[in-house]
Amino acid sequence: MVTYELPVNTIFGISWQINVDGQLRVSIDQISNWDTVGISRRHLVTRHQIIIFAVMAKLSVNVQAMVMNQKVKRRTLLVLYFLLLSYNGVQGETKRYSKLEDLELEKQLKLLNKPAVKTIKTTYGDLYFCVNFYKQPAFDHPLMQNHNFHHEMKPTLHKLKQNSGTSTTSGLSTIWLNGEGCPIGTVPIKRIGKEDLIRQRHIPPPEDITFGVQLAVVAIARTQNDPNNKFGGATMAASLWNPHVEGQQHSACRLKIQKGSDIVQVGWRVDPTLYGDTKTRLFIHFQAGNIHCFNILCPGFVLVNTKIPIDMVYDTISQIGEASWEDTMSIDRDLVNGNWWLLLEEDYKQIGFWPQRIFTDLKSFATNVEWGGVVYSPTGVPGPPMDSGLLPIGNTGHEAYCRRITVLNNKGETIDEDKTTAYADNPNLYKVVDIPHWQAAKRQHFVLYGGPGENRQV
Repeated sequence: MVTYELPVNTIFGISWQINVDGQLRVSIDQISNWDTVGISRRHLVTRHQIIIFAVMAKLSVNVQAMVMNQKVKRRTLLVLYFLLLSYNGVQGETKRYSKLEDLELEKQLKLLNKPAVKTIKTTYGDLYFCVNFYKQPAFDHPLMQNHNFHHEMKPTLHKLKQNSGTSTTSGLSTIWLNGEGCPIGTVPIKRIGKEDLIRQRHIPPPEDITFGVQLAVVAIARTQNDPNNKFGGATMAASLWNPHVEGQQHSACRLKIQKGSDIVQVGWRVDPTLYGDTKTRLFIHFQAGNIHCFNILCPGFVLVNTKIPIDMVYDTISQIGEASWEDTMSIDRDLVNGNWWLLLEEDYKQIGFWPQRIFTDLKSFATNVEWGGVVYSPTGVPGPPMDSGLLPIGNTGHEAYCRRITVLNNKGETIDEDKTTAYADNPNLYKVVDIPHWQAAKRQHFVLYGGPGENRQV
């Protein structure tokens, strides 16, 4: 862990210090006593903006206590500016890392960046390693030491169509500069840099792991809460958007399958903290007990597809008033061995799977499924727009949606799930409209969702 223990700093008569207890102490012109603001070390590492807010709050109290003239006002603004520079994002943190911490980062990089059989680039500039199937990070999991998995694995699923590998329904053939992807027997894994690791330490916990504080906000449709449910998977066709987010915010759409403390998810998200950009990207997430992570940032998910990266960019997205662009996403339980497979597009391209053996509750069937949107913003920062940024009223040409909502029963058969419940954490900012039978069509269950967030309340 990085130690942010600084000496007393003074700029234009305003002094501050962070002591060993993780407390921010502020004094102005030595007129006022040192005021202390308690900030947990976790927040010092992951919530730099809070420091600035704390300084502003404390200075405002000091200012009211001593008739603040224009000179002090100017000094206050200047010190806040310099403080912001001092804690401006994670880019500058690498300079404060000790040799031991730097070695730890290098160790993590070696675990994540496996030796490459080949290096390839995407059309949007990302560098990927083509890693031998058996060398991928999934097999570093302690429960995966003795496995019989191989790169030609195929799931046993009721609805599976043979993957032709030639479909271009969402422009997958244009992902790679070489037009091919990785060679057979390897899988594409994005190269991780030191700056990525540092930035990703700021990833907030998923909405189910918020330590008693509501940080993420959802607008979803979900199955009825019944512990006797036995779901073997679920599907959605989700419209693709690129909502505006900044800093540590994110905005996403996801399909979520859960039993107890075990969760698997797939969807798209705009997340600068996770990805280092504001592109709309595919994501997966799993939680097995107390272990959870995105994509393949920790061992768990086994890649099998040579052409589709797990964090690919959707380069064609929906625009308000135009035809929507979408991708079909499914998570299905293997009928033979219980592995949870990720499938994309209408022809069910097999991307990979979460092995049954890494779970406790999801060793069997799921009991809960959710479809819809989720947004996150740090404490004190207005919430971002959710997906299209519009509150839903029933216009699929303008609003974000998940359609063709289905679940699988315990026999792997696809069934329409029309007993869902709409739920929104903050309906003033984000809403959801659940329509089980859109225009009375079979398997046309629509979930419309979205909202402008706090920047543009409607």
